[in-house]
Amino acid sequence: MRLAFIGCGNVSTYYMNTLHLHPDLQMAGVMDIRSDRALRFSEYYRTKMYNSMDELLEDPTVDLVVNLTNPRSHFVVSRACIMAGKHVYSEKPLAMTVPEAEELVKLAKANGVHISCAPSRILGETAQTVWKALRENLIGKVRLVYAEMDGGMLHRLPYREWLNEIGVPWPYKDEMEVGCTVEHAGYHLTWLVAIFGPVDSVTAIASLQVPDKLPGESLEINPPDFTVASIKFKSGVLARLTCSWLADADHSLRIFGDKGVLCTDNVWQPRCPVYTKENISFMGKTIKSRKKKYPMVLPPSKPLSIRLRRLAVGPPGSFIRAKLRHLRRRVDFCLGIAELASAVKEKRASRLSPEYCLHTTEVVLAIHNALETGSTTRIKSHFDPMEPMPWARS
Repeated sequence: MRLAFIGCGNVSTYYMNTLHLHPDLQMAGVMDIRSDRALRFSEYYRTKMYNSMDELLEDPTVDLVVNLTNPRSHFVVSRACIMAGKHVYSEKPLAMTVPEAEELVKLAKANGVHISCAPSRILGETAQTVWKALRENLIGKVRLVYAEMDGGMLHRLPYREWLNEIGVPWPYKDEMEVGCTVEHAGYHLTWLVAIFGPVDSVTAIASLQVPDKLPGESLEINPPDFTVASIKFKSGVLARLTCSWLADADHSLRIFGDKGVLCTDNVWQPRCPVYTKENISFMGKTIKSRKKKYPMVLPPSKPLSIRLRRLAVGPPGSFIRAKLRHLRRRVDFCLGIAELASAVKEKRASRLSPEYCLHTTEVVLAIHNALETGSTTRIKSHFDPMEPMPWARS
């Protein structure tokens, strides 16, 4: 599967730096509306640079486009790629409105192409381990889920100094205009929706606590920086999801069942340990406490020779640095792309199906828009159950 990136911003290096983990994916080239960024990326990674989106879409060797543009451009760019007959993997969200997301799903089906969307960490080791433990009824009937997605006080951090390894700054203005919920709630929701099924309704509160996050600069849109949602699944499970740029960084997940609690401390961290707790307490007094680590389920390892062979990237003289950098364990941003490519090759539906991506997008936007839409939103979209990864089934 030959793929091309549209968008060479801050996140693009995260994708490129894990592409070597998937030898069936080949880079065809990159394009960015800012030619200087595309040139910097293409020189650093020694890949082709397209001068325009039309040039990229007219290249018959490009099978799949990875849409890494600003979230408010996702719909326009993905739509153009679909109409050109390309498969699409988009950064989150699928689109900034539910009608636009619905249109992309319909267009992809009508044009016989696949469309999928980040985040893809439900396909990773920690999420698959959590899911396996629940299938084994390790904690009994699930009653409640607490999911935290707090990033700390963003307005007090040195965000203007954050650069990726090719010198592209973190798009702090775009991030603040899109909002913490659209940017980050999907990390938990994609897990919960895959594991517990479709959402029935969302009751949420959204609030803007720090209007002036950019001293000396103005925001075109000033979305909520704190949301809390009660999510009711059609399966009967109830989850509470908090998302903010105010509270201390916390990306934990706790699933409460009749026989105990299933936990992981950080849904972002690769292979974050999963453990069970049997805590019984009342009025601050611990009656019983026991904590046990659950074995991590792992996919078949890729041969080291493949990893080393694909490390020869970057400008002359950078091979050793790249070698050391790529061998470090990091979040695999290309998991979703590899899953989509496998689905195309095997002529099956992707685990991250269009309907699944639409459903999670609808739930995220229901929380994000709680100030405007009211407290409770009925979720209309639906999707077929997702299958676990083959290596996590037994």
